[in-house]
Amino acid sequence: MSQKTDAKPAEQAVAQANETVRRDYPFGDEQDLRDARRGFMGTAKDHVIRDAEGSAVWDLDAYGFLDQECPDTANPSLWRQSRLCSDHGLFEVTEGVYQVRGFDLSNMTVVEGERGVLVVDPLLCAETAAAGLALYRSHRGDRPVTGVLYTHSHADHFGGVRGVIGDEDVADGVPVIAPHGFLEHAVSENVYAGTAMNRRAAYMYGAALPKGVRGQIGAGLGQTLSTGAVGLIPPTVDITRSGQTETVDGIRMVFQLTPGTEAPAELNIHFPDHAALCMAENATHNLHNLLTLRGAEVRDPRVWARYLTEAVDLFVDSTDVAFASHHWPVWGRDRVLTFLSEQRDLYAYLHDQTLRMLNQGLTGAEIAEEIAMPPALERAWHTHGYYGSVSHNTKAIYQRYLGWFDGNPAHLWEHPPAEAARRYVEFMGGADEVVKRARRSYAEGDLRWVVQVVNHVVFADPDNAEARNLQADALEQLGYGSENGTWRNFYLMGALELRHGSVGTPTSTVAPDLLAVLTLEQLCDALAIRVHGPRSWEADITVRWTLCEGGEPLTMRLRNGVLTHVRGTGPTAAAPDVEILLKEAEVRAVLLGALAPADLTARPGVEITGDVGKLTELLGHLTDPDPDFAIVTP
Repeated sequence: MSQKTDAKPAEQAVAQANETVRRDYPFGDEQDLRDARRGFMGTAKDHVIRDAEGSAVWDLDAYGFLDQECPDTANPSLWRQSRLCSDHGLFEVTEGVYQVRGFDLSNMTVVEGERGVLVVDPLLCAETAAAGLALYRSHRGDRPVTGVLYTHSHADHFGGVRGVIGDEDVADGVPVIAPHGFLEHAVSENVYAGTAMNRRAAYMYGAALPKGVRGQIGAGLGQTLSTGAVGLIPPTVDITRSGQTETVDGIRMVFQLTPGTEAPAELNIHFPDHAALCMAENATHNLHNLLTLRGAEVRDPRVWARYLTEAVDLFVDSTDVAFASHHWPVWGRDRVLTFLSEQRDLYAYLHDQTLRMLNQGLTGAEIAEEIAMPPALERAWHTHGYYGSVSHNTKAIYQRYLGWFDGNPAHLWEHPPAEAARRYVEFMGGADEVVKRARRSYAEGDLRWVVQVVNHVVFADPDNAEARNLQADALEQLGYGSENGTWRNFYLMGALELRHGSVGTPTSTVAPDLLAVLTLEQLCDALAIRVHGPRSWEADITVRWTLCEGGEPLTMRLRNGVLTHVRGTGPTAAAPDVEILLKEAEVRAVLLGALAPADLTARPGVEITGDVGKLTELLGHLTDPDPDFAIVTP
């Protein structure tokens, strides 16, 4: 997408705030710059990575504009972080350990073994992973992939696996290693709520935003999401406990399980023969999310801090370099100790201080305004909120312990946004009066209030062009001033869609590979989420699947607007309206919509007892999710 001509310059108040950051922050400290460029070996000759149809999925030159001085339309601290993240190429971490950085949101690490290489976290899509592996081989030789390791269950750490190995490699014995619970959480996060998460991720990462000084400049953790083919090859080796050791192609690894930290299933890895520690996404050069803005389970900062302490105790005395699945490494035992200790203190402080204030009666929003970080942590660049933020992380901790309700009964049964907005606007004297007063607040630099109050006009009357444009202007200015990359992207995406309508969802993790690894029970759970409850209140339909491959039959029943399923023929398995004998692959095809129930009668080996029309009727009660639902309008 080209740069929008309607993006506006920074207002004076925003420009001044950004200038204050430039003056007060330690920009003379260039240790991160030296670390981010250390070990650089080269980058790809072709700077545009394309899919099989020739469409670009990643452009290595897209962030070249970051080489210039920071403009007043960007927070200088975020500009610095984005500049560091935009360095792309192959880097030597230590002898035998290499990273491909800047080819996607995440890093791909390559560890050399006796015959080939272990690939750790093969990026988000097959195209970028293949390009990264090709870059490695151009410098280090055409070594085969002899193992793959997923550090955790987020798609940017497994989605590109088919760019480095295929099913035939696994059949030939190439291991795929992952932490216990990986597959369950990869599925639940990317399939069950995947449509909503992907839509919100479009705002969070801003992949559809124009890249430039008034557009997308990064996401803090990395630049943005690639847009190629997301895949998944299921793990073959399960890491079930801390201290577990595995050797792949002569590469010795000691694992530390860290469930409930940055992902529900995650691990750190120590490579003793390299004195190298991979911290996955548990210690990166930013404050991470305790509740990601795209949506997920709230993470536990208390156990996060404890696992960082454990990592120090287990590994630091035998570690000369620590690296992660994002950003750049830290070299030197003392520096690694300081880095991990400060990261630990960061999450522990947020947890403990939020709980202290929570128990004094403050709400999540009040805590977010009240909390102040220790000066020693503020001085460390890697604790800054480029991706997570102190503000939304403290609210997440509040949510983890007390939920959405702040205890005030006035908030227990509020009107939904559009209904409340109409009443607010009427109480405030009508849309024209609200916009008039909001313009005065805009001129005074009170952008947060403009966004809050004009939102009521937009939700009361989404066709009010004046209100939409004012809201877009205010969001844009908030984006220009944000140190947090994902906040900037949310603000600028909101402005873009208020001005131009939905621009869609560039990246989806609801990929065929993820659907293929769903068990039949998980597939039934995924369908149950799609049942239109009110339209199916009176339905009572039972379908029984008997598999040619054997095993207990699976009975699905739609009743009271709920789709349930059980194995076997016990008392909870109602008598079926239709019973179908077929292959498991055919069951999957029907449930995923690739095979019509009416076509089953003509398939060889399929036996149907009862009315197959009942299956069609049951599937007719399913609804399709909306991948482009409205966010900044009702």
